[in-house]
Amino acid sequence: MIIALDATPLTVSTGGVARYTAELARALAARYGRDEFWLLSDQPFAPLKNAPENLRSGDPPRTPLSRKWWLWGLQQELMRRRVDLFHGTDFSVPYLPLRPGVMTVHDLSPWLFPEWQPDAGRVRVRTPLLLRAGLATMVITPTEAVRRAVMERFGLRASRVAAVPQAASEMFRATPAPADREKYFLFVGTLEPRKNLSLLVEAWREVRKTHDVGLVIAGRARRDFKAIAPEPGLELRGAVDDEELPALYAGARAVVYPTFYEGFGLPVLEAMQCGAVVITSRDPAVMEVSGGAAVHVDAGDTRAWAEALTAVLESPERFEPWRGRAIARAREFSWQRTAEATREVYDAAWASFRKK
Repeated sequence: MIIALDATPLTVSTGGVARYTAELARALAARYGRDEFWLLSDQPFAPLKNAPENLRSGDPPRTPLSRKWWLWGLQQELMRRRVDLFHGTDFSVPYLPLRPGVMTVHDLSPWLFPEWQPDAGRVRVRTPLLLRAGLATMVITPTEAVRRAVMERFGLRASRVAAVPQAASEMFRATPAPADREKYFLFVGTLEPRKNLSLLVEAWREVRKTHDVGLVIAGRARRDFKAIAPEPGLELRGAVDDEELPALYAGARAVVYPTFYEGFGLPVLEAMQCGAVVITSRDPAVMEVSGGAAVHVDAGDTRAWAEALTAVLESPERFEPWRGRAIARAREFSWQRTAEATREVYDAAWASFRKK
């Protein structure tokens, strides 16, 4: 089978959708060596590192007509590459149903919280039309929580929507914490309003009144994120190279993720795979992913967050068992399993498309 994946998320250097697209493409190609996989986009993107030979990248469109990507340019590329199935990794599939289309819907934030997604206007309008018109033969969500919400919002049959969990990269593993590193809490993720960082900073300030502990915030700031003013003990790292993250996770007294809403919460799983103590919100998708191996605190309760952070500092022995639970839970996820489950969705889409 020849399969094309939307590579547009790879035009951004970091973020959950970019990591999902890259890791899934590599895992699919490695697991299904007889198939051919293409990464296609109308925008330039960096080639994937360590890509198997059967994973190739297409060229950006060159003519004015082909630059009308979703209407015509993508169809040209799919025909030229003789693609059997297209996977829209970020809320989109082609407008013409000439082959099976699989769409990943990561969450419902474009519709539930439009103020948190100011650049998602096209998704808000286009994606519901594609779903209701049946142009996405099958739909993938990262969790059962999102799967149920997608079926309810868009009126989709259960047989048409599959929850396929994501995974942490193999680079994330328990490593010795640097002995000379000062005490710190760590947040990793794209800096955007729904991550609830203002509450986190406020809770950390309360803790810092009685404990000498820092707060490290690592991640690319989205343009709509209100910048955090520098202050003693607060380290704003910006986007961090993947190679640096395992040591950052391992050295933290706790990895903190007070998000209001997620479709999966990949940094939570990455931290768990590194054996970190994770304190996160009660978001349904994040709770599904953590599987009881993280400490959950209400996203709106600053006092409860300050108490949880204080407890980790004052009674670290109480939280040591959480590290083992986190590693055990993370072992239940892998990109190979994600690839295998995704391929099952492809097969279901192909069978359903042929019946039409």
